[in-house]
Amino acid sequence: MSVTRPTAPFGTAIVTGASSGIGKVYADRLAQRGYDVLLVARREDRLRAIAADLQERFAIQADVLVADLSIAAGVAAVADRIADDPAVSMLINNAGFSALRPLAETPDEVIPRMIALNVTALTTLSKAALVAFTAKGAGTIVNVGSGAGFAPYPGIPVYGATKAYVYLFTRSLQNEAEGTHVRVQLLLPGAVVSEGWDVAGGGALERLPEAIVMTTEDCVDAALNGLDRQEAVTAPSLHDEALFHDYEAGSAALLQGMFDAKPADRYRLIR
Repeated sequence: MSVTRPTAPFGTAIVTGASSGIGKVYADRLAQRGYDVLLVARREDRLRAIAADLQERFAIQADVLVADLSIAAGVAAVADRIADDPAVSMLINNAGFSALRPLAETPDEVIPRMIALNVTALTTLSKAALVAFTAKGAGTIVNVGSGAGFAPYPGIPVYGATKAYVYLFTRSLQNEAEGTHVRVQLLLPGAVVSEGWDVAGGGALERLPEAIVMTTEDCVDAALNGLDRQEAVTAPSLHDEALFHDYEAGSAALLQGMFDAKPADRYRLIR
């Protein structure tokens, strides 16, 4: 006999990239907390297996939405669910991938797909969630960036740039959401055990020192702890928070210094 479950008290959390890695662990942890979950990814067999496991272990409803977020139709399907389902209370914008190759060796077709997934999909879904959550006066958006978005790093020219976008975009989004009762958290993992490394080029994670590679579980647990602590930015592997605060202070000073009607003295023409 089938049992119809009531809506979870915390609503539904949409998790993109939920078939493995950070997204899969987010789905597990949120289901454990009492959220219904909507799992979004391309691999239907994996999503259904994860959903069945979550429903067996927790008193929640786990649904599946098969979508490729590197194409417009996939993004639209998730955006429509956010707009149409009043139970949706959280969006985990986790889907993304990298390519561990110099730009000259990166296949042409990989570049627009990476930008579409890491940048366009995240931006579009953030907007959909902001509009829907603002209208009902509550909701949480979590955007997954990367420590690789703070400075150029060899071998990931496109990926690092997309994550720099996630950082700047999400910090701006937080300003826009201020006073709306919509929470926006920026998650900045360092190196984390994930299948995304296989997509990126295979085996690269194995060459990193064990001391700097965090488990997926520790990363997500820290992220949710940061959310509970009302953090706007959570960097699970950053022990010295002053480094981030100094970076932002320096960036703000640089931004202010970039705007002046007169050229800097070093560019003064000698006549």
